[in-house]
Amino acid sequence: MKSDRLLSILLLLQTRGRVRAGELAERLEVSPRTIYRDIDSLSAAGVPVYAERGRNGGIALLPGFRTDVSGLTTDEARALFVLAAEGAHTALGLEGALGSALRKVMAALPAPHRPAAELIRRRIIVDPGPWLAAEQPAVDLDVLHTGVFADRRLRIRYRHSGAERHRTYTVDPYGLVSKGGIWYLVADRRGTAALFRVDRIAAATVTDAPVRRREGVELAEVWEVLRRRVEERPNPVRVTVRVRRERLDMFLRFLGRYVTDVPARRGAHHQQDAEQDAEESTEGDAESAWVTVRMAFPLLAAVTLLLQFAAWVEVTDPPEARALLVERASGVLALYGTAPAASAAPAAPAASDG
Repeated sequence: MKSDRLLSILLLLQTRGRVRAGELAERLEVSPRTIYRDIDSLSAAGVPVYAERGRNGGIALLPGFRTDVSGLTTDEARALFVLAAEGAHTALGLEGALGSALRKVMAALPAPHRPAAELIRRRIIVDPGPWLAAEQPAVDLDVLHTGVFADRRLRIRYRHSGAERHRTYTVDPYGLVSKGGIWYLVADRRGTAALFRVDRIAAATVTDAPVRRREGVELAEVWEVLRRRVEERPNPVRVTVRVRRERLDMFLRFLGRYVTDVPARRGAHHQQDAEQDAEESTEGDAESAWVTVRMAFPLLAAVTLLLQFAAWVEVTDPPEARALLVERASGVLALYGTAPAASAAPAAPAASDG
């Protein structure tokens, strides 16, 4: 709506000072001509706004002009209080500051919006951690936080996954990212993007040397590259399995991220869609008690995750995946001795209402 756009322009000019019309147009998804018409509307309403042409020109407010209008709608106020429930502020030592800021926001809200904002805190909880995840050790982000915001290089002692010893690196931090309840330091090491899991950093020191980030590169861009590197392996191991139909829902809950019969990240209904598509894939299957599911693992060793489902899941292809599971299962039998007699129904993994 035009009224929302006018208010957005006003607040942007208060925050940023002089802003070019092209930038305003890009941020508000309109044409520069529309921006100039909006500026005329603000001026007609008594707002002291003016435009300067030229290389260093732009749109600005007269010095000293301020408005106390918060500009928050009911939904925007709700969004702020949902964001406050995510819990990342506690790890950053900003929980107290967040509470204070929200009280100020609440006081600034128009009276009709306050009940909705207060209700959101009592009715919505955002828990970013996955189900059945191991408890993560407490992480001290103070030093990393200082280095990130002071634009200083960091020296860290870091233990890679599977390694027994720590290694020392000097890195150029872009920022911190919380992913699935786990904190990561995103940084350049010798000019190359790297990801460091914070709970594997044994020690960190802020150096006196200024950070040496690649020019024009921002945290969001580096994180996207690293995220894709982790999630989109170039040559995944394709595996076909049969799943007992009565355990399909639990199977998708535990290992749905590896299922490729449906788009892997299509949204909140991924598991329901995966189950439906997997059921459709069984048309013509002589054994209707089984559902055929196709999967992709980052490496062959990851197929051992299927062992948690015992005889409820069978790998049909490729042969090397079957051979690996036989090897691992044989090792377990050798460790525990003679296997007990097989029962009519194999034991299922521990279930959860989540």
